[in-house]
Parts: sequence; C-alpha cells; structure tokens
Amino acid sequence: MRIARFAAGDGVAYGIVEGESGQPQTIAELHGHPFGVDPAGVRVTGNRYPLAEVRLLAPVLPSKVVAVGRNYAGHVKEMGSDLPAEPILFLKPSTSVTGPGDRIAYPVKITDRVDYEGELAVIIGRLCRDVPKHRAADVIFGYTCANDVTARDLQARDGQWTRAKGFDTFCPLGPWMETGVDPADLGITTTVNGNVKQHARTSELLWDVPSLIEYVSSVMTLLPGDVLLTGTPEGVGPLVDGDEVKVTIESIGTLANRVVIRD
Repeated sequence: MRIARFAAGDGVAYGIVEGESGQPQTIAELHGHPFGVDPAGVRVTGNRYPLAEVRLLAPVLPSKVVAVGRNYAGHVKEMGSDLPAEPILFLKPSTSVTGPGDRIAYPVKITDRVDYEGELAVIIGRLCRDVPKHRAADVIFGYTCANDVTARDLQARDGQWTRAKGFDTFCPLGPWMETGVDPADLGITTTVNGNVKQHARTSELLWDVPSLIEYVSSVMTLLPGDVLLTGTPEGVGPLVDGDEVKVTIESIGTLANRVVIRD
C-alpha cells in the first residue's frame, strides 16, 4: 500500500495512492493519522482526488532522521575510507526534511560543493527500543526514497557531519510510503538531469535493514514517524544550480527535486 501526505485546497491529509504508475492515479483521503495512537481509527473518508491535481508533501514529519554512513562497500572505497567495523550513525535535523518536487536550496555563501546521495529510507511505525533483528519488521511502517544531500567540503573541513548534512532542504523524502515491500533486494538508481550517477541493490548493504534497526534501537528510542536512512551506494557527486536529481527505488517510486541557489 502506498500512503502519501498531500495538500489539496487549504487542507493537508494522508491518503492511499490508487492505480499504477503510467496510468491515471487517484489518492483516497484518510481520516485519522497513520501514526496515531489508534490505527484502527484510520479510515477512508470517501474523498478522492486525481493524483496529478494534488501537491505531494514529505510523507512524514519525523522527530529525528537517523542516518548510516559508509554502508555500501563501493561508497567506502570511493571515499578513500576503510570498511567500518560497525555502523556509523549520524543525525539530520527534522528541519532538513523536504518533500517531492520541493527545491534543494544550495547555500553558496557557505559551501562550494553540494552532493546527492540516493538512499532507501525506513519509516518507523511504533515507539520502540532494543528491537532484535527478528522483530524489526514489527516496528517498520514502510519505506520511501531519500536523498542525503551533503555539503562535501564542510564534511571534510569540520571533521564531523552535522553542519554538512543539516542544512534546510538537505533531506528530501518521498514520493510516498510503501508498506508492502521487502527491502532485502531493491534496485536503487540516482540520476542527475537524466544521466545515471548511482545504481546498486539494497542486497549490497553492509548492514541490512533488520541489523540497522537492532543497532540503532540499542542506542536510542525510536518514535513513530522517525526516519532511518540506510546509506548511499557509490557514485556520489556534485550538484549545481538548476540540476534535477531523481532517486528511484524499485517497487517504491521516484523522488525528484531541483537545485536552486539559496539567497
């Protein structure tokens, strides 16, 4: 099931995306919140809108975005690093989250290089802590596409990643949450202006999704709606003003954003 957060008229709601890509699609509005305390209270209102006539928003507003660095061997190699002995975690602020079709704001007064990093994102569905791998599926709501936008020069200069990863609009998510997909072996492709820059499969992750859920939840409590970025494959590179970057994940969809200079 594909669940999107969208704006229609003066309202914002969640809805179920109906129909296949390449065909006319609709979105069935939901009453209630998918991450509410009473999931049984979520129901279809009866209102339906052509998908092309609504504005898709970031599918979730997380309390935190927990990201994993260097989780594909090819990316570790291209960054000139050693394979990590355990997952490398960092946080992106909730204010970095933006939605499909939104602009990535390039802060040219602060950084000289902004990179794309296409990734699979995991959406947490319930409050949890110390989740064993075999129970990971119980706490996952669904999956979406993500772009872990990074100011690469600041990452190198600072020696840690908070500023480089934390600018407003540096965490595009979307286009929706897919609840019925197995994350074990999904194709992930990033393009810039139609040219393929990254292509890999999630089966290449050094630590798979259940392992990451176990590791992260041993460190911190995860809340409904929190986002886990699973890492980017090799092929990262710079963006410039006007570029359109797309992250496509098999069985989920495509997240598209354009780069603009930030005032």
